[in-house]
Amino acid sequence: MRVDAFLAADMQALVHRLAYDDARRFRRNESQQLRAWQVSIACLRAALADWPQAADWHLLLEYPMRRLGRRIDAVLVTGRAVLVLEFKVGRDRFDAADRQQVEDYALDLQDFHALSRNHPIVPILVATEAEPGPVTWPLLIAGVAPVLDASRASLPGLLRDLWQRMPRPSRDLPAAGWADAPYRPVPGIVDAACTLYSQHGVADIATALADARNLSATTDAILAAIGQARGGGHHAILFVTGIPGAGKTLCGLNTVFGAGRETGATFLTGNPTLVHVLREALARDAAASDRTQLRAARQRTKAAIQALPAFRDEYVRTGQHPPERVIVIDEAQRAWSAAHAIRKGRDREVALSDSEPGHLLDIMARHQDWAVIVCLVGNGQEIHDGEGGLAEWGAALAARPNWRVLAAPATLAATDVRQRLPALPGLRADAALHLDVPVRSIRNAAAAPWVDAVLANDAAGAWRIAESQGPLSFLLTRDLHSMRRFLRAAARGLRRCGLVGSSGARRLRADGMGAEVPHMDAGAVAHWFLDRWPDVRACDALEVVATEFSCQGLELDHVGLCWGGDLVRAGGRQSWLVRDFVGTKWQLPKGAEAIANRINTYRVLLTRARYQTVIWIPRGDADDATRTPRDFDAIADFLRACGVQELQSSAAASPAAAEPLLLV
Repeated sequence: MRVDAFLAADMQALVHRLAYDDARRFRRNESQQLRAWQVSIACLRAALADWPQAADWHLLLEYPMRRLGRRIDAVLVTGRAVLVLEFKVGRDRFDAADRQQVEDYALDLQDFHALSRNHPIVPILVATEAEPGPVTWPLLIAGVAPVLDASRASLPGLLRDLWQRMPRPSRDLPAAGWADAPYRPVPGIVDAACTLYSQHGVADIATALADARNLSATTDAILAAIGQARGGGHHAILFVTGIPGAGKTLCGLNTVFGAGRETGATFLTGNPTLVHVLREALARDAAASDRTQLRAARQRTKAAIQALPAFRDEYVRTGQHPPERVIVIDEAQRAWSAAHAIRKGRDREVALSDSEPGHLLDIMARHQDWAVIVCLVGNGQEIHDGEGGLAEWGAALAARPNWRVLAAPATLAATDVRQRLPALPGLRADAALHLDVPVRSIRNAAAAPWVDAVLANDAAGAWRIAESQGPLSFLLTRDLHSMRRFLRAAARGLRRCGLVGSSGARRLRADGMGAEVPHMDAGAVAHWFLDRWPDVRACDALEVVATEFSCQGLELDHVGLCWGGDLVRAGGRQSWLVRDFVGTKWQLPKGAEAIANRINTYRVLLTRARYQTVIWIPRGDADDATRTPRDFDAIADFLRACGVQELQSSAAASPAAAEPLLLV
């Protein structure tokens, strides 16, 4: 509404309207929240009254932030800038966490709101009873300004001083149309999981990802297949493919927590890190939203997110059918081959007699009427020995012809025999089951194809992608300190940064990077991904490296990739050389599978960032035969030939300096 209409409105009517919307959306209302609205509205009235210049501004109360499942207390849209206000009623000091919260709201508007991108966005934290210090006025240019502090008493003066300092833009910010402009946030996997699990905003998630043209089509195809299996009384298996970061996991979670919830669907993954992080994130979010005890919330999440090995072993051992009729298998191409499963089973409590696909098909076939398996298939994500790929699923299905098979066309045309399904009887190809639009990489959709070209040794192809698709979301540095400084400056608001590296990069310890996240330790993994600095266990402490085993399937906003000596361009080679460190020297692996897995390790590491990846190439040491400078120099030269720009010292001090800033 316009500010003049807001000032003329009845305060109690405004509070009642906010309370009605809140109760309709969240089925709760608390006296404390009602009091907070009353105080916030009173503060805004006092700040905006008797100020003719503000009469035609627009005010939005409780503006929904779909990515975070939260709402901004107030947004003031002037003709020159967007002001984001977060009220902390009764607070007498300004907390760092509150500053991060309001700054993150502003960053979301910059990244995802169409009419905010090229204008100043000013986050303001209003702690009603605090005493603000002297104001350090920011340069009001396009982008997010540093957070300003205000109190109930100082807010009127702050807004007026701010207005005087705003430069007149070359084109006005259309305040009247701001609320109707497209706002399409791309939630991270943890944010999306929490939103879907809490049963709030499933439609918002779909709307948020509207830029991904086929994401909704894939979800619809999955749900249609489930409905047909249920109605027709048959068993079906679906193979959903996609490039890294295209939303496969999100489709799976939407199946489990959305329409599949009533069927008792579950999300299965052999990735222990993903289990640990998603379970803990869902539990923390549930405990915070409905005041459930954290222990009880953790218990509830166990059925929704399950470790595939535990699920498999339980029903191989008991011979019973699971309560779930729909299972979604993350990274299904990583399923064990028969030989590997039988060999591993010798050392386990439950002996396996078939491949993982064979056992899982038999387990779900115990449902006499209907069951559905949804296999999410990654591209080039195999990083373990013994992963059978789609060929193993094909062999298992050939021996079980009663299953109806729906698959993305990519599964039939893959050049890698491990990732190709055979021509099974009755197999139906469905193009809707392939996701080819990246949603993880927010600033540049070309990240995944560029990584593929780099790892395929195609410098010319990578350069063409870099030239044609605008600035890459990758930067190169040889200085570890500069990378850390850049990442800390980039991770504003609630954005996350962290260091990743290959488990085979054993000689990084010489540069002080020998500490790794123990990926089998549930507590350590959850602390690294979910906690925040100054907790030294958190990823943004930038002290501990997450390997491919810790970060596959998850993501960070900004990533520092520590390149190791296990993938080099040694000896003047014009191609990649995979190495293993054994004893005191590097050795060449013998098997083709081991070489492919190492290449895939770097594919995983290079595709973990939502915003930007800084690649640190160590300088090496001429006195250390395991870290020769020429090996690392050759890597850096090749990446430059692929179009990567250097991280400049000015950019390391301020990430925004790496991007053009427009005065408006």
